[in-house]
Amino acid sequence: MPLSKFQFRPGVFREGTDYDNEGGWFDANLVRFKAGRPQKIGGWRKDNSNSFLGTCRALHGWITLAGTKLLGLGTNKKYYIEEGTTFADITPIRSTTNAGDVTFAKVGNGDATLTVSDTAHGAVAGDFVTYSGAVSLGGNIVASVLNQEYEIATIINANSYTIEAKDTSGDPVLAAAGDSGNGGSTTVGAYQVNTGLDIYVTSTGYGVGLWGDGTWGSSTALTLGNQLRLWSHDNFGEDLLINPRGGGIYYWDATNGLTSRAYNLSTQSGADLVPTVGLQVLVSETDRHVIVLGADPISGTSRTGVVDPMLVAFSDQENPLDFDPSNTNTAGSLRLSEGSQIIGGIKARQEVLIWSDTALYSMQFIGPPYTFGLNLINDSSGLVSPKGAISSPSGVYWMGYDSFYVYNGAVQKIPCSVLSYVFDDFNAGQAFKVFAFNNSEFNEVGWFYPSASSDDIDRYVIYNYAEKVWTIGQLNRTAWLDSGVENYPRATTGNYLYEQEFGYDNDGSPMTNVFIESSDFDIGDGESFAFINRIIPDIKFLSNSSDGKVNMVLKTRNYPGDTLTTASTSQIAASTSKADIRARARQVTLRLESDDDATNSGNDNVGWRLGATRLDVRADGRR
Repeated sequence: MPLSKFQFRPGVFREGTDYDNEGGWFDANLVRFKAGRPQKIGGWRKDNSNSFLGTCRALHGWITLAGTKLLGLGTNKKYYIEEGTTFADITPIRSTTNAGDVTFAKVGNGDATLTVSDTAHGAVAGDFVTYSGAVSLGGNIVASVLNQEYEIATIINANSYTIEAKDTSGDPVLAAAGDSGNGGSTTVGAYQVNTGLDIYVTSTGYGVGLWGDGTWGSSTALTLGNQLRLWSHDNFGEDLLINPRGGGIYYWDATNGLTSRAYNLSTQSGADLVPTVGLQVLVSETDRHVIVLGADPISGTSRTGVVDPMLVAFSDQENPLDFDPSNTNTAGSLRLSEGSQIIGGIKARQEVLIWSDTALYSMQFIGPPYTFGLNLINDSSGLVSPKGAISSPSGVYWMGYDSFYVYNGAVQKIPCSVLSYVFDDFNAGQAFKVFAFNNSEFNEVGWFYPSASSDDIDRYVIYNYAEKVWTIGQLNRTAWLDSGVENYPRATTGNYLYEQEFGYDNDGSPMTNVFIESSDFDIGDGESFAFINRIIPDIKFLSNSSDGKVNMVLKTRNYPGDTLTTASTSQIAASTSKADIRARARQVTLRLESDDDATNSGNDNVGWRLGATRLDVRADGRR
């Protein structure tokens, strides 16, 4: 019988129906395209066994002058720097009390809950505070129980809150009858910056009615505590600048080591009108100005302390402490005019790109007396989220409210074969969780985003800019950093950091639900039934496993409106020469998938690439 070769067009197409995309791919998961051929994506493993607190939504890697590799991780609870396998907590201190301002009281015997009194403490539930100088309450609550870091359990009022007593290993300690003291008169509390939300509040900010979340202008002002916690970070030399969106500008000095915390720039000796709040911080490349997007404006001889959502402030060149504009420095500010708030910015070639919710601006260094010039590039291509843009070798890519864009001197909308699939099933209420990522080894940019039924990230969409094809999938990642400083991309999910593109496993277990499925194809425009009785597979196994197996599935239906029915499932190994089947229908789809029922020896560390599949097909009459 004649053999028919099937080589499908690269890329996933979801803008039409299964049937009108004949000769193409319609669905995929955990599969990319390389040289036009679909192949399983790389796997992942934990970077180390240590975990961190909170959800990480920001990663930044760099190398110190001494050659030490460091990685910054910003979560909704903390900011860490990883060196080796250790996560060092450098979260800034918000305030430190005077001795004796903090006192403790047990709630009851046999209860670990302690009431802490501190006038105008300024904390929120989930904040972290470290006590020192406390003495025993007289019973089980000894000094070593009190003098450590605590996460605040509940807020009673502006002057008191509760914690859960614990020993130094984290196990609960229950108060006893003798615990009648208050911790003494030398207790000091060091409060870290307020923790942030792990959910986006759609009424926060300016002009969020663009998403239909209320009337225009009905939203509240941006602050540190009323929005999704997103950190921005950038290097000033080997040192690190960090900013929790809506919060202060903090500086970590590498020479002080990982036992030191980041400190607030605006409170340092010599600080001159440093913004006290901002939406994002970055450092311009060659001229080395610290740039604060959404800074608080100057009022008289001080800053207002309230985010101005369209203001860009910049420091004097090479001096992150001087933001006071004068004729003897290059500090100053600029204001965007299009839109209602700055969403985000990114460094590109010889410019800084800044997006409002409706427009894109280019900020370029032009020298004294104006320092920077601001040019409107496009007034109809806003950014969906603060981390929704990424720079790549072929340009800057970003996700807008209903399209994908690229900028490489001019703004272009990218033709997208999965546009409706993404935006018709997208949780716009959690849009700020969207982040763009770069995987330069495979010429890919992509976006992780939440589907309509999820409040957190559960999907991704990838664009291969070299081959101009799209693919889709389901995976939870909350932050990503491309390879460069390290050999593998890094990503976070749960409370762990992972190395991506390592092998073909899910952290030591088989990667499941890997598949790619074609659109329907037929014989003679479906006028005749097709009968298929043999498959000649062409699959290259990429892993070292000689026992690797995948499933090749044929699904059939007679009319486009019919439900697909699985006609055959054939297990394919490297040694498989053919699979005998029996399938008869007008329309057929081909699916290649991971063999999730196989034992680990047949499914562990299995990578594959599909070539040209041949089917023994003949017309089988009409009916």
